[in-house]
Amino acid sequence: MSTEAKATTKALEHQRIAVLGYGSQGRAHALNLRDSGLDVVIGLRRGGASSARAQADGFRVQEPAEAVQAAELVAVLTPDMVQPKLYTEAIAPNLRPGAALLFAHGFNVHYKTIEPRADIDVILVAPKGPGALVRREFEIGRGVPCLYAVHQDASGQAREKALAYAAGIGGARAMLIQTDFREETETDLFGEQAVLCGGVSELVRHGFETLVEAGYRPEIAYYEVMHELKLIVDLFYEGGLTRMLAFVSETAQYGDYTRGPRVVDAGTRDRMRAVLKEIQDGTFAQEWTAEHAAGLPNYQALKQKDLEHPIEIVGAALRARMPWLQVQQAATATPALKKVG
Repeated sequence: MSTEAKATTKALEHQRIAVLGYGSQGRAHALNLRDSGLDVVIGLRRGGASSARAQADGFRVQEPAEAVQAAELVAVLTPDMVQPKLYTEAIAPNLRPGAALLFAHGFNVHYKTIEPRADIDVILVAPKGPGALVRREFEIGRGVPCLYAVHQDASGQAREKALAYAAGIGGARAMLIQTDFREETETDLFGEQAVLCGGVSELVRHGFETLVEAGYRPEIAYYEVMHELKLIVDLFYEGGLTRMLAFVSETAQYGDYTRGPRVVDAGTRDRMRAVLKEIQDGTFAQEWTAEHAAGLPNYQALKQKDLEHPIEIVGAALRARMPWLQVQQAATATPALKKVG
Protein backbone atom coordinates (compact mmCIF):
# COMPACT_ATOMS: atom_id res chain seq x y z
CA MET A 1 0.00 0.00 0.00
CA SER A 2 1.25 3.47 -0.82
CA THR A 3 -0.26 6.67 0.50
CA GLU A 4 -0.03 10.23 -0.75
CA ALA A 5 -0.77 13.15 1.53
CA LYS A 6 0.97 15.97 -0.39
CA ALA A 7 -0.86 15.81 -3.71
CA THR A 8 -1.87 19.08 -5.37
CA THR A 9 -4.18 20.03 -8.22
CA LYS A 10 -1.30 21.13 -10.45
CA ALA A 11 -1.72 18.35 -13.04
CA LEU A 12 -5.27 19.57 -13.78
CA GLU A 13 -4.68 23.30 -13.77
CA HIS A 14 -5.85 25.00 -17.01
CA GLN A 15 -7.69 21.83 -18.00
CA ARG A 16 -11.42 21.31 -18.23
CA ILE A 17 -13.14 18.68 -16.09
CA ALA A 18 -16.54 17.37 -17.19
CA VAL A 19 -18.56 15.90 -14.33
CA LEU A 20 -21.26 13.58 -15.65
CA GLY A 21 -24.02 13.25 -13.06
CA TYR A 22 -25.09 15.64 -10.33
CA GLY A 23 -26.33 13.48 -7.48
CA SER A 24 -24.75 13.07 -4.06
CA GLN A 25 -21.17 12.48 -5.21
CA GLY A 26 -21.43 14.44 -8.46
CA ARG A 27 -22.50 17.66 -6.80
CA ALA A 28 -19.92 17.36 -4.02
CA HIS A 29 -17.08 16.67 -6.45
CA ALA A 30 -18.06 19.48 -8.78
CA LEU A 31 -18.36 22.09 -6.02
CA ASN A 32 -15.10 21.03 -4.36
CA LEU A 33 -13.19 20.99 -7.66
CA ARG A 34 -14.48 24.46 -8.53
CA ASP A 35 -13.60 25.79 -5.09
CA SER A 36 -10.11 24.35 -5.63
CA GLY A 37 -9.74 26.62 -8.65
CA LEU A 38 -10.40 24.07 -11.39
CA ASP A 39 -12.52 24.50 -14.52
CA VAL A 40 -15.67 22.37 -14.19
CA VAL A 41 -18.59 21.81 -16.54
CA ILE A 42 -21.55 19.53 -15.81
CA GLY A 43 -22.77 16.95 -18.31
CA LEU A 44 -26.50 16.20 -17.95
CA ARG A 45 -29.58 15.78 -20.05
CA ARG A 46 -31.20 19.20 -20.12
CA GLY A 47 -34.52 19.80 -18.45
CA GLY A 48 -34.22 17.54 -15.41
CA ALA A 49 -34.15 18.42 -11.73
CA SER A 50 -30.40 17.76 -11.53
CA SER A 51 -29.78 20.13 -14.43
CA ALA A 52 -31.75 22.87 -12.71
CA ARG A 53 -29.86 22.38 -9.48
CA ALA A 54 -26.47 22.48 -11.19
CA GLN A 55 -27.43 25.70 -12.95
CA ALA A 56 -28.65 27.17 -9.67
CA ASP A 57 -25.23 26.33 -8.20
CA GLY A 58 -23.67 28.42 -10.96
CA PHE A 59 -22.37 25.67 -13.27
CA ARG A 60 -22.52 25.58 -17.03
CA VAL A 61 -24.62 22.54 -17.97
CA GLN A 62 -24.21 20.81 -21.31
CA GLU A 63 -25.46 17.62 -22.88
CA PRO A 64 -23.05 14.79 -21.90
CA ALA A 65 -21.55 14.39 -25.39
CA GLU A 66 -20.94 18.13 -25.65
CA ALA A 67 -19.35 18.29 -22.21
CA VAL A 68 -17.04 15.38 -23.05
CA GLN A 69 -15.80 16.90 -26.32
CA ALA A 70 -14.09 19.87 -24.67
CA ALA A 71 -12.79 18.08 -21.56
CA GLU A 72 -9.35 16.83 -20.61
CA LEU A 73 -10.85 14.75 -17.79
CA VAL A 74 -14.32 13.21 -17.65
CA ALA A 75 -15.60 12.09 -14.23
CA VAL A 76 -18.35 9.48 -14.56
CA LEU A 77 -20.51 9.91 -11.45
CA THR A 78 -23.79 8.37 -12.61
CA PRO A 79 -25.24 5.11 -11.21
CA ASP A 80 -23.36 1.93 -12.20
CA MET A 81 -26.09 0.54 -14.45
CA VAL A 82 -26.37 3.77 -16.45
CA GLN A 83 -22.67 4.00 -17.23
CA PRO A 84 -22.22 1.45 -20.08
CA LYS A 85 -24.80 3.16 -22.30
CA LEU A 86 -23.42 6.58 -21.36
CA TYR A 87 -19.93 5.44 -22.31
CA THR A 88 -21.04 3.98 -25.66
CA GLU A 89 -23.22 6.90 -26.70
CA ALA A 90 -21.62 10.01 -25.23
CA ILE A 91 -18.09 9.28 -24.05
CA ALA A 92 -16.33 6.90 -26.44
CA PRO A 93 -17.16 8.85 -29.63
CA ASN A 94 -16.21 12.21 -28.12
CA LEU A 95 -13.37 11.84 -25.62
CA ARG A 96 -10.15 13.13 -27.11
CA PRO A 97 -7.01 10.90 -27.24
CA GLY A 98 -4.86 11.27 -24.13
CA ALA A 99 -7.74 12.56 -22.02
CA ALA A 100 -8.69 10.88 -18.75
CA LEU A 101 -11.79 8.90 -17.89
CA LEU A 102 -12.37 8.83 -14.13
CA PHE A 103 -14.69 6.64 -12.07
CA ALA A 104 -15.62 6.73 -8.37
CA HIS A 105 -16.29 2.97 -8.37
CA GLY A 106 -14.56 0.36 -10.52
CA PHE A 107 -17.60 -1.86 -11.17
CA ASN A 108 -18.03 -1.45 -14.93
CA VAL A 109 -14.35 -1.43 -15.83
CA HIS A 110 -13.54 -4.39 -13.59
CA TYR A 111 -16.43 -6.51 -14.91
CA LYS A 112 -15.77 -5.35 -18.48
CA THR A 113 -19.21 -3.90 -19.13
CA ILE A 114 -17.18 -0.87 -20.17
CA GLU A 115 -14.02 -1.55 -22.18
CA PRO A 116 -12.31 1.84 -22.55
CA ARG A 117 -10.51 2.89 -25.69
CA ALA A 118 -6.78 2.20 -25.60
CA ASP A 119 -5.79 5.85 -26.24
CA ILE A 120 -7.20 7.32 -23.02
CA ASP A 121 -6.23 7.29 -19.35
CA VAL A 122 -8.58 5.33 -17.09
CA ILE A 123 -8.38 6.24 -13.40
CA LEU A 124 -10.34 5.95 -10.19
CA VAL A 125 -10.85 8.25 -7.20
CA ALA A 126 -13.22 6.84 -4.58
CA PRO A 127 -13.96 8.93 -1.47
CA LYS A 128 -14.67 6.76 1.58
CA GLY A 129 -17.82 8.61 2.49
CA PRO A 130 -21.10 9.90 1.01
CA GLY A 131 -21.21 13.07 -1.04
CA ALA A 132 -22.70 15.19 1.73
CA LEU A 133 -19.72 14.35 3.95
CA VAL A 134 -17.23 14.97 1.13
CA ARG A 135 -18.67 18.46 0.69
CA ARG A 136 -19.10 19.26 4.38
CA GLU A 137 -15.54 18.25 5.30
CA PHE A 138 -14.15 20.28 2.40
CA GLU A 139 -16.07 23.38 3.44
CA ILE A 140 -14.60 23.31 6.95
CA GLY A 141 -11.06 22.82 5.68
CA ARG A 142 -10.75 19.07 6.09
CA GLY A 143 -11.22 16.13 3.73
CA VAL A 144 -12.44 12.57 3.37
CA PRO A 145 -9.86 9.81 2.70
CA CYS A 146 -9.86 8.60 -0.90
CA LEU A 147 -8.74 5.50 -2.73
CA TYR A 148 -7.10 6.09 -6.10
CA ALA A 149 -6.05 3.78 -8.91
CA VAL A 150 -4.75 3.72 -12.47
CA HIS A 151 -6.22 1.14 -14.84
CA GLN A 152 -4.78 2.52 -18.06
CA ASP A 153 -2.05 5.12 -18.64
CA ALA A 154 -2.11 6.31 -22.23
CA SER A 155 -0.72 9.79 -21.55
CA GLY A 156 2.03 8.83 -19.10
CA GLN A 157 0.39 11.18 -16.57
CA ALA A 158 -2.58 9.14 -15.39
CA ARG A 159 -1.36 8.82 -11.80
CA GLU A 160 -0.70 12.55 -11.55
CA LYS A 161 -4.20 13.29 -12.83
CA ALA A 162 -5.78 10.93 -10.30
CA LEU A 163 -3.85 12.50 -7.45
CA ALA A 164 -4.72 16.01 -8.65
CA TYR A 165 -8.42 15.16 -8.82
CA ALA A 166 -8.29 13.61 -5.34
CA ALA A 167 -6.60 16.76 -4.06
CA GLY A 168 -9.25 18.88 -5.77
CA ILE A 169 -12.10 17.20 -3.89
CA GLY A 170 -10.22 17.42 -0.58
CA GLY A 171 -8.90 13.89 -0.22
CA ALA A 172 -5.26 14.93 0.12
CA ARG A 173 -6.15 16.83 3.29
CA ALA A 174 -6.93 13.46 4.87
CA MET A 175 -5.31 10.44 3.18
CA LEU A 176 -4.94 9.04 -0.33
CA ILE A 177 -4.44 5.29 -0.58
CA GLN A 178 -3.37 3.57 -3.79
CA THR A 179 -5.36 0.55 -4.91
CA ASP A 180 -6.52 -1.01 -8.19
CA PHE A 181 -9.92 -1.39 -9.82
CA ARG A 182 -10.29 -5.03 -8.78
CA GLU A 183 -9.50 -4.44 -5.11
CA GLU A 184 -11.70 -1.35 -4.84
CA THR A 185 -14.65 -3.00 -6.57
CA GLU A 186 -14.57 -6.35 -4.81
CA THR A 187 -13.96 -5.01 -1.30
CA ASP A 188 -16.61 -2.31 -1.74
CA LEU A 189 -19.24 -4.81 -2.85
CA PHE A 190 -18.31 -7.26 -0.11
CA GLY A 191 -18.48 -4.58 2.58
CA GLU A 192 -21.93 -3.50 1.43
CA GLN A 193 -23.33 -7.01 1.13
CA ALA A 194 -21.80 -8.86 4.06
CA VAL A 195 -21.46 -6.15 6.70
CA LEU A 196 -22.51 -2.54 6.14
CA CYS A 197 -25.89 -2.98 4.46
CA GLY A 198 -26.86 -6.64 4.09
CA GLY A 199 -25.18 -8.00 7.21
CA VAL A 200 -26.23 -5.25 9.62
CA SER A 201 -29.77 -5.03 8.23
CA GLU A 202 -30.36 -8.75 8.66
CA LEU A 203 -28.83 -8.76 12.15
CA VAL A 204 -31.10 -5.91 13.24
CA ARG A 205 -34.23 -7.46 11.71
CA HIS A 206 -33.57 -10.86 13.29
CA GLY A 207 -32.85 -9.26 16.66
CA PHE A 208 -36.09 -7.29 16.52
CA GLU A 209 -38.12 -10.33 15.48
CA THR A 210 -36.59 -12.48 18.23
CA LEU A 211 -37.53 -10.02 20.96
CA VAL A 212 -41.05 -9.41 19.66
CA GLU A 213 -41.64 -13.13 19.20
CA ALA A 214 -40.67 -13.62 22.84
CA GLY A 215 -43.36 -11.16 23.92
CA TYR A 216 -41.39 -7.96 24.38
CA ARG A 217 -42.93 -4.70 23.18
CA PRO A 218 -41.91 -3.64 19.64
CA GLU A 219 -40.97 -0.15 20.89
CA ILE A 220 -38.49 -1.59 23.40
CA ALA A 221 -37.12 -4.00 20.79
CA TYR A 222 -36.61 -1.12 18.34
CA TYR A 223 -34.61 0.92 20.83
CA GLU A 224 -32.41 -2.03 21.77
CA VAL A 225 -31.48 -3.33 18.32
CA MET A 226 -31.86 -0.32 15.99
CA HIS A 227 -31.74 2.99 17.83
CA GLU A 228 -28.80 2.22 20.09
CA LEU A 229 -26.80 0.75 17.21
CA LYS A 230 -25.69 4.29 16.30
CA LEU A 231 -24.03 4.70 19.69
CA ILE A 232 -21.89 1.63 19.11
CA VAL A 233 -21.13 2.44 15.49
CA ASP A 234 -19.99 5.95 16.47
CA LEU A 235 -17.56 4.42 18.96
CA PHE A 236 -16.26 2.02 16.29
CA TYR A 237 -15.83 4.97 13.92
CA GLU A 238 -13.97 7.06 16.51
CA GLY A 239 -11.57 4.42 17.80
CA GLY A 240 -12.36 0.88 16.69
CA LEU A 241 -13.05 -2.00 19.05
CA THR A 242 -10.79 -0.44 21.68
CA ARG A 243 -12.95 2.67 22.07
CA MET A 244 -16.19 0.73 22.02
CA LEU A 245 -15.01 -1.58 24.78
CA ALA A 246 -13.81 1.37 26.85
CA PHE A 247 -17.29 2.93 26.85
CA VAL A 248 -19.59 -0.03 27.47
CA SER A 249 -20.07 -1.81 30.79
CA GLU A 250 -18.16 -4.89 31.88
CA THR A 251 -21.45 -6.77 31.63
CA ALA A 252 -21.77 -5.72 27.99
CA GLN A 253 -18.14 -6.63 27.36
CA TYR A 254 -18.58 -10.11 28.82
CA GLY A 255 -21.70 -10.63 26.72
CA ASP A 256 -19.72 -9.49 23.68
CA TYR A 257 -16.90 -11.96 24.32
CA THR A 258 -19.07 -14.97 25.14
CA ARG A 259 -22.31 -14.60 23.15
CA GLY A 260 -21.26 -12.66 20.07
CA PRO A 261 -19.35 -15.64 18.59
CA ARG A 262 -22.44 -17.79 19.06
CA VAL A 263 -24.52 -15.45 16.89
CA VAL A 264 -21.89 -14.68 14.25
CA ASP A 265 -19.87 -17.88 14.04
CA ALA A 266 -17.72 -19.96 11.71
CA GLY A 267 -20.79 -20.70 9.61
CA THR A 268 -21.24 -16.97 9.07
CA ARG A 269 -17.62 -16.74 7.93
CA ASP A 270 -18.18 -19.58 5.46
CA ARG A 271 -21.22 -17.81 4.03
CA MET A 272 -19.23 -14.58 3.80
CA ARG A 273 -16.61 -16.45 1.78
CA ALA A 274 -19.37 -17.65 -0.54
CA VAL A 275 -20.63 -14.08 -1.00
CA LEU A 276 -17.07 -12.92 -1.73
CA LYS A 277 -16.59 -15.72 -4.27
CA GLU A 278 -19.70 -14.58 -6.15
CA ILE A 279 -18.27 -11.07 -6.26
CA GLN A 280 -14.86 -12.29 -7.42
CA ASP A 281 -16.12 -14.60 -10.17
CA GLY A 282 -18.63 -12.11 -11.56
CA THR A 283 -21.79 -13.97 -10.48
CA PHE A 284 -23.16 -10.98 -8.56
CA ALA A 285 -22.34 -8.52 -11.36
CA GLN A 286 -24.09 -10.72 -13.94
CA GLU A 287 -27.12 -11.16 -11.66
CA TRP A 288 -27.43 -7.43 -10.94
CA THR A 289 -26.97 -6.46 -14.59
CA ALA A 290 -29.67 -8.94 -15.65
CA GLU A 291 -32.00 -7.70 -12.90
CA HIS A 292 -31.60 -4.11 -14.08
CA ALA A 293 -32.15 -5.09 -17.71
CA ALA A 294 -35.37 -6.88 -16.72
CA GLY A 295 -36.77 -3.74 -15.10
CA LEU A 296 -35.85 -4.49 -11.46
CA PRO A 297 -38.81 -6.74 -10.54
CA ASN A 298 -37.02 -8.65 -7.75
CA TYR A 299 -35.26 -5.52 -6.52
CA GLN A 300 -38.56 -3.63 -6.20
CA ALA A 301 -40.29 -6.53 -4.44
CA LEU A 302 -37.45 -7.00 -1.95
CA LYS A 303 -37.25 -3.27 -1.30
CA GLN A 304 -40.99 -3.04 -0.62
CA LYS A 305 -40.77 -6.00 1.75
CA ASP A 306 -38.11 -4.17 3.75
CA LEU A 307 -40.13 -0.94 3.84
CA GLU A 308 -43.18 -2.80 5.15
CA HIS A 309 -41.33 -4.65 7.93
CA PRO A 310 -42.77 -3.98 11.41
CA ILE A 311 -39.47 -2.48 12.58
CA GLU A 312 -39.97 0.31 10.02
CA ILE A 313 -43.54 0.99 11.12
CA VAL A 314 -42.58 1.13 14.79
CA GLY A 315 -39.42 3.08 14.04
CA ALA A 316 -41.21 5.76 12.02
CA ALA A 317 -43.59 6.42 14.91
CA LEU A 318 -40.77 6.61 17.45
CA ARG A 319 -38.52 8.77 15.29
CA ALA A 320 -41.38 11.25 14.80
CA ARG A 321 -41.08 11.95 18.53
CA MET A 322 -37.34 12.67 18.32
CA PRO A 323 -37.16 16.33 17.22
CA TRP A 324 -33.38 16.31 17.17
CA LEU A 325 -33.47 13.86 14.25
CA GLN A 326 -35.56 16.25 12.16
CA VAL A 327 -33.05 19.02 12.85
CA GLN A 328 -30.15 16.78 11.80
CA GLN A 329 -31.93 15.62 8.64
CA ALA A 330 -32.73 19.19 7.60
CA ALA A 331 -29.10 20.23 8.12
CA THR A 332 -27.73 17.39 6.01
CA ALA A 333 -30.50 17.23 3.39
CA THR A 334 -29.30 16.23 -0.08
CA PRO A 335 -31.40 15.63 -3.20
CA ALA A 336 -29.92 12.18 -3.81
CA LEU A 337 -28.65 9.56 -1.43
CA LYS A 338 -27.14 7.33 -4.08
CA LYS A 339 -23.45 6.64 -3.71
CA VAL A 340 -22.79 8.03 -7.14
CA GLY A 341 -25.11 9.66 -9.60
